[in-house]
Amino acid sequence: MLTLGAWLHNLSPFALEISEGFGLRWYGLSYAAGFVVAYLLMRALAGRGLIQIPKDRVADAMTLLILGVILGGRLGYCLVYEPALLTTFTNSFPFWSFFALNRGGMASHGGMVGVIISCVIIAKGFRDERGAIIGRTTPLHVMDVMALCCTPGLFFGRVANFVNGELLGKIVAMPGQAAPWWAVQFPQEMFSASMDKGGHRPPLTAEQAIALQRLIDANRGAAATDEQAFQRVIDLLQKGPAETSRRVAEQLAPLLSARHPSQLYQALAEGVVLGVALLIIWRVPRAPGVIASWFLIIYGVLRVVTEFWRLPDAQLAVQRIGGLSRGQWLSVLMVVAGLALLRFSLTRVRRVPGVLGGWGSSNLGATA
Repeated sequence: MLTLGAWLHNLSPFALEISEGFGLRWYGLSYAAGFVVAYLLMRALAGRGLIQIPKDRVADAMTLLILGVILGGRLGYCLVYEPALLTTFTNSFPFWSFFALNRGGMASHGGMVGVIISCVIIAKGFRDERGAIIGRTTPLHVMDVMALCCTPGLFFGRVANFVNGELLGKIVAMPGQAAPWWAVQFPQEMFSASMDKGGHRPPLTAEQAIALQRLIDANRGAAATDEQAFQRVIDLLQKGPAETSRRVAEQLAPLLSARHPSQLYQALAEGVVLGVALLIIWRVPRAPGVIASWFLIIYGVLRVVTEFWRLPDAQLAVQRIGGLSRGQWLSVLMVVAGLALLRFSLTRVRRVPGVLGGWGSSNLGATA
């Protein structure tokens, strides 16, 4: 739906809503799709002898990887962005806010720490039916494999962020102003605090504020608060009859800012650009750790760049330090870690056998 030149976001976070507020969410499906694609890639690599994880143990490796991503990603988000989730318990499912993934979601940097821990465990190998250890290798080799296979999951995750209307981008046009065709209006911005209080909700004129309140009151239903009533407005926009959705969109569009679709920028950067770059690097067999090093370096640089179009998390008391967001500083540390790992990997190139690399090659010998 085109409004003032921008597209009004009317996507539902549910792929299948079973009951109000409960169902199959695109966010969960994005993780599932990422894990499935990573599994298929690892099976293909193992089947061609390009990695040292046995083909019949790829499922075991994926189980460890999934645990690392979910636990590391969620714990990372809670520790860095919203520590209160670790100590908040409720009387409704899932009872502990740590498991309420719809509150904040995951932190990609934390997920990577979880993946590194999983790689160390996977590198120890697996026991076969006779009790012998198979698939033992260096953690750097496993990190290379995971770095190459995880980029589709990064892409799916960012697309899910866009569908959810979260991780908003910077404003390119204020409410009521004409906006470029590529900009997006996110109704979810109304749930944030006002910009003068560190939030992401733009200021409205007196006339616009009255129009917003009228829209809320007209669709209040049984909602007790304005926030609950506005959620009902969004529900009508996303899931209401076509005529009702159109009417709500016409009333809501002049009250919303138009923003950079920063989630899609990051999906392109982290899922496509990063993935293609790693595939190019992988064309020649590499020392263990080289591909993982370039993953950290390229991903970190891309995150620093793309987050100039993305707003920091609104709940942070200090959103920028030295002009950079917390996510950008973590990405700078990733670049530094990647450079250190690259140096370390290349200095031990002749001492560690077993390496990912080479189009169609089964050669596992290390080269610089």
